[in-house]
Amino acid sequence: MHRTAVNPWNYPEGFDQGVLIEGHRRLLFVSGQCAVSPEGESRHPGDMRAQALLALENVERVLAEAGMGVANIVRMNTYVTDVDAYLQHAADEIAERLAAHDVRPPGVLAGIGRLARPDLLIELEAFAAD
Repeated sequence: MHRTAVNPWNYPEGFDQGVLIEGHRRLLFVSGQCAVSPEGESRHPGDMRAQALLALENVERVLAEAGMGVANIVRMNTYVTDVDAYLQHAADEIAERLAAHDVRPPGVLAGIGRLARPDLLIELEAFAAD
């Protein structure tokens, strides 16, 4: 797979405006992942940072099950119940973890009224290719 960043302008920082993927074999669409245990129990109520990190770990688990990793992410959408809390407590660390794999995926950061469970603060949806 060959990945080419597409950036007609340099803002906002932290992600590419587009990613051109050529020569891939497989596409994986990762369902929205939240801060839940393997048994489906909600974790870290009220803690945006901890929930964001667990949601990303859950994305990684799905990727691993498909024989992929963070480096395969080509798009990621982030849905949060409090955009300011996400930007203050979690966004930088999520971006750093992705950047460690040279991943700056285009996507959406959307503030929403609530998720499927009222104690969940963030949901990450990913698309991957190899």
